[in-house]
Amino acid sequence: MRLSDYQRQMIVQSVKNCFGAQARVKLFGSRTDNGRRGGDIDLLITTDIQDVNDIVRAEMRCQVQLQQALGEQKIDMLIDYPGRGNYPPIFSLAEQSGIPL
Repeated sequence: MRLSDYQRQMIVQSVKNCFGAQARVKLFGSRTDNGRRGGDIDLLITTDIQDVNDIVRAEMRCQVQLQQALGEQKIDMLIDYPGRGNYPPIFSLAEQSGIPL
């Protein structure tokens, strides 16, 4: 995994601050491969928040917190929540290959 301890702590803290203490987060994509270089930070976030507007606000807050804590980074978030109707194939890839933080 190509994240420092500090980066992992900041990601978990920001996700829980924004999406609730019950939220879980997994890292997936190129940052899980120690043999690669560069790449954005791909996160799968699972939350109990159900209102889509609340989820959008939480995602924006989380992006801001992470940019402030980690500096300018490309961070992609997939959000899973109760009642989500559409699961693009990337969700199963993220769930299967993701590393819990």
